[in-house]
Amino acid sequence: MTTVLLHGLGSDRRQPLGIFESMIEEVEGVDELIVAPDTRAHGGFLEVGEPADFALDRLAAEVSQRVPVAMAEAGQGGGPAASEPVTLIGISMGAAIGLRIMLQGLLPVRRAVFVRPAFDDRSLPDNLRPFPVIGQLLADAGPAGAVEFQERGLFQRVAAESPAGAKALLTQFQAPDAARRAMRLVEIPRNRAFVTDAELAEPAARGIPSLVVGAPRDPVHPFAIAERWAGGLGASLEAIPARDDGQAAQTAVLRERVARWLEHH
Repeated sequence: MTTVLLHGLGSDRRQPLGIFESMIEEVEGVDELIVAPDTRAHGGFLEVGEPADFALDRLAAEVSQRVPVAMAEAGQGGGPAASEPVTLIGISMGAAIGLRIMLQGLLPVRRAVFVRPAFDDRSLPDNLRPFPVIGQLLADAGPAGAVEFQERGLFQRVAAESPAGAKALLTQFQAPDAARRAMRLVEIPRNRAFVTDAELAEPAARGIPSLVVGAPRDPVHPFAIAERWAGGLGASLEAIPARDDGQAAQTAVLRERVARWLEHH
C-alpha cells in the first residue's frame, strides 16, 4: 500500500512526515510506501508560476502526477498508469487538495483523512483572509512586514481567540523564500474546496471512507468547517485538543485518533 501525505499552506513535506511517518510505519508496517510531495512554491518545489497555477485543481493534478512516479521508483505499481489504491492524509490546504484529488479521481483513493480543513465552498472565507494580507506585506516589505501585520485588526482578532494560531500566522513571514513565494498566500485562499454539499457526498457513494479531524478555538481552521466536511462526506469526526492547550498534546491525540481509524478501515 501507499500513503500520500499533503502539507498545509506555507509549510512543506516535513510537516506531515513529522506528524505521521512513524505512526504510519507502526500501523501499516515499515514496507508501507509514504509519498509526501511538496506543493508548488513550497519546500523543494521552487517554481512559483502564475496566479492560475494556484488553482486547487491544478495543484491536485501536480501532486497526483508525482505519486505514481514515486510508486514506480519504489517498485510498486506500473508507472504513470499505476492503479494501486492509496491512503490520503491532508492537513489544512493539504486536506483541500486531497479532497480535489478524490472528487476528480486523480488517484485511486482507498480512504482519506482530512486534518483541520480550512476551505469550504466560499472563495476567501473570513478564516483565510489573513493569508492574502500576509502575502501582500511579504511582497511589499519582505519579512519586516510582520511588524505591520501585528498592528492589523485581522491579526489581533486571531490572537484574541488563539495566541498559538496567531503565532502560526507569523511564521509565514519567516518561511524559506517567503517573499518570492508570496503569491501562494494571495491566490490559494481564493479557492473553493467543493462547490456544494452534494459534491461532498460523492466519495461515500463510491464506497470511500473518510475521517475528518478538527480542533476547538482555531480561528484559521474553524471546527464548524470540520463538522461540515464530516457531515457532507458521511465521515467520522474526531475532535482533538486545541493548539493553545499545548502543541505536543494536540499532536499526540491526533496521531492516536488517526492510527485508531486506520486500523479499522
